[in-house]
Amino acid sequence: MIYYENGSLVIRDLEEGDIPQIVQGEIEQGWVNAAAEKYEMRLRHRAEMGAVALAAVYDGAAVGYINVYPDSQWGAFGGQGLPEIVDFGVLEKYRRHGIGSALMETAEKIAGTYADTVYLGVGMHSGYGSAQRMYVKRGYIPDGSGVWYGESVCEPYSACANDDSLALYMSKKLR
Repeated sequence: MIYYENGSLVIRDLEEGDIPQIVQGEIEQGWVNAAAEKYEMRLRHRAEMGAVALAAVYDGAAVGYINVYPDSQWGAFGGQGLPEIVDFGVLEKYRRHGIGSALMETAEKIAGTYADTVYLGVGMHSGYGSAQRMYVKRGYIPDGSGVWYGESVCEPYSACANDDSLALYMSKKLR
């Protein structure tokens, strides 16, 4: 299904054929954890849980992705009937073309069909800096529980690593 189309940019359902293109792009930009399994899992979640897995296709190449879990069970708002935006990215060489904004707009519109609020978790290290700024500019606010490590709140003064499992949960009213 196509959700958005504007010139050379199309936002549509993620397809199996997109996975090698995205993973190759991640490898080329030096991402050591690039793996097809993550995207294959999103396709399984679509079939099993009704998640929405999207791809951004720019000039015919899959260059970005985002996922919406309509009734997420994870994180600060898990189990409250709220949609969560998960695993959002645009390959570095395609940034600053409006692709990330189009992906977020599309994901928020989809989330808005399920609830009036959407949430997401954003990593805390500098690799997430552009995403952190984007979420604030789009109106997301921290939930107030502090940072999470994996599936639980990182208690004050406890040890945690500043890796991809350290996240701040944020929400946005959609209407």
